[in-house]
Amino acid sequence: MLFMVIERYAEGIAPQVYRRFRDRGRLAPDDVKYVASWVDHDFRTCWQVMEAESLERLQLWTSQWEDLVEFEIVPVRTSAEAAAVIAPRL
Repeated sequence: MLFMVIERYAEGIAPQVYRRFRDRGRLAPDDVKYVASWVDHDFRTCWQVMEAESLERLQLWTSQWEDLVEFEIVPVRTSAEAAAVIAPRL
């Protein structure tokens, strides 16, 4: 499954987030895969696409960051998958 993970950082906390990432890596289980991410210019929000077998597997990763980051997790699908699912209803 794909998940859009919206990470929100408190004002001024981004250096701590990036320091932990630099020093310890993503801290995700081997079966939770990074796909892509984007960060706003103020270092307050990161939008990250992750792949995991289940929400529970993804939450093993987010639990490593909850002291620094507030998470919103949204299950998503690709546009091609969405088109295939909706096609019978067109």
